[in-house]
Amino acid sequence: MDAQGRGRADNIDPADQWVFNPNTGEYELRLDDSAPQQSIVPEPRRAAGQGEDAVRSHTGAPEAPEAPEAPGRDVPGPRRRRTAPEEPAPGRRGRRPAKKGGKAKKGGKAKKIVMWTGGTMALVLVAVGTAGYLYLKHLEGNVETTDVGTAGASSFRKDEAFNILLIGTDKRTGEGNESYGDKENTTGHADTTLLLHVAKDRSNATVLSIPRDMIVDIPDCDTKQEDGSFKTIPGIHDRFGYSLGVGGRDAGCTMRTVHELTGVKPDHFMMADFNAIKTLTTAVGGVDVCVEKPVDDEKSGLKLPAGPSTIQGEQALAFVRTRHAWGNEGDLDRIKVQQQFLASLMRQMSSGDTLTSPTKLVKLAEAATNALTVDKAIGNVGTLKDVALELKKVPMKNISFLTVPVKDNPDEEVHVTVVVDENQAPPIFEAIKGDVSFTDVKQKQQKEKAAVAARLKGTKAPASDVRVQVLNGGAADGSAQKTLNWLQLEKGVSKSENGGNAPAELPKTTLEYAPEQADQARALASIMGLSGAAMKPGKSVTNSQGQPTMTLTLGKDFKGAGIPLTGPAKIDVKDKTTADKVQCAS
Repeated sequence: MDAQGRGRADNIDPADQWVFNPNTGEYELRLDDSAPQQSIVPEPRRAAGQGEDAVRSHTGAPEAPEAPEAPGRDVPGPRRRRTAPEEPAPGRRGRRPAKKGGKAKKGGKAKKIVMWTGGTMALVLVAVGTAGYLYLKHLEGNVETTDVGTAGASSFRKDEAFNILLIGTDKRTGEGNESYGDKENTTGHADTTLLLHVAKDRSNATVLSIPRDMIVDIPDCDTKQEDGSFKTIPGIHDRFGYSLGVGGRDAGCTMRTVHELTGVKPDHFMMADFNAIKTLTTAVGGVDVCVEKPVDDEKSGLKLPAGPSTIQGEQALAFVRTRHAWGNEGDLDRIKVQQQFLASLMRQMSSGDTLTSPTKLVKLAEAATNALTVDKAIGNVGTLKDVALELKKVPMKNISFLTVPVKDNPDEEVHVTVVVDENQAPPIFEAIKGDVSFTDVKQKQQKEKAAVAARLKGTKAPASDVRVQVLNGGAADGSAQKTLNWLQLEKGVSKSENGGNAPAELPKTTLEYAPEQADQARALASIMGLSGAAMKPGKSVTNSQGQPTMTLTLGKDFKGAGIPLTGPAKIDVKDKTTADKVQCAS
């Protein structure tokens, strides 16, 4: 969008009109004060019966007639002024009048706005960031929310790792979608589901695809009814995709199913339907894809030549829906192609062409939020913005895509469904729970190695001098007492005692100790098989004899006394890819 498209003819780069506001720490759209300004904030509805003479500026003075919209303008219309004096919206300043006898003073060269967007992975998240408080409130009005009760977290925390369940449904809503999707016209099934885990330090993220035709235990779940009451829907043993829609199940049921399956509890969910693919790909001007051979799939309607292509709208939806053009024509091969497509969409969203175009950003924001349903905990403008800004911290090269390892369902003679591979899947689930990276995050690995070297090397106290209290922080029942017996009877750690249950469950076992207890900590770490990362320098506590003692908290990773807990800095899995890789579907 050029300057004249905003009613200006100053040859100003629109990206340079985003100005940093030191009061809010954000960028805001500012136009030169010497000419009337147009806002990208959609106009609020005028109260019924309100005449033109009642329209006033935020100062309360009558407003001059609005200028006609510039040709070619495709952002929301100009904002009408408020009907009564108000305080300016947060993050926005009042307009300064031009000085008499001269031009209004211009600010310094504005920094170009830099934004990162991604959504159901790349489908539903969009960092509108600094487009202005009122516009963000408008976007919030586009978003639908669902109360999932205790299935998710009650709030979003910016200082912790978090898990978001991204659900793409087969709901038939939207023009042109009548011929495919959910024939029962329900809320849709969990057609495409991805568990997004974002690391606590934001150095990496993992996107785990969950096959829709995988047989799982769908647990009992409480769903909120229109009258505000909750109804318990009985669990079933069936395809994962049926955790949504069937029997009235909502996204909370899908969240509970993922928790039951993986041990990883989703904190929040984001859900979109077929239209999300159409509108988002159109908003960014198309997504680059690549196929190894020509595709002509009658069932999905996808037609592509061999090599690279740019697709959007209906063609993009056909690309992610088709199964018969890839591999063995099954859902597992389609998942790989969908991951490649989402990675490409993410790259396009974060490209310079998108980030520096206010027009594209507005289209993208409108498309994403109109396609989005989320849980109530993140359904407000501030929280959605926080989620997006935390996501933008993750480097594209450190976003891993992988799929739950599965095998053919042994109960079927003709294999049409799959079940979890009990040998390959658990380590992946444990890694996600433990916030372990699936990529080579060099900085993180270097810090981990340095911590291991510093904490494990040095003198070790005799076992008889080690004082420690053992707490259960998520291990199996009785683990603290069993470990205590093992330490005292087999390892000579006689100055140990059972501290009961920890205040909270921990994903990993930890040993906290004061600096003067370092030799004792190294001795116990050697006995227990703890890594340097498990050793937490801190403070001691007082044991039952009034002596300073260390605290060993057995986390969810604890497998039993005598079983070492040292683990890899990263885990290698088959068929893994990252968001920065360009691949051709086959």
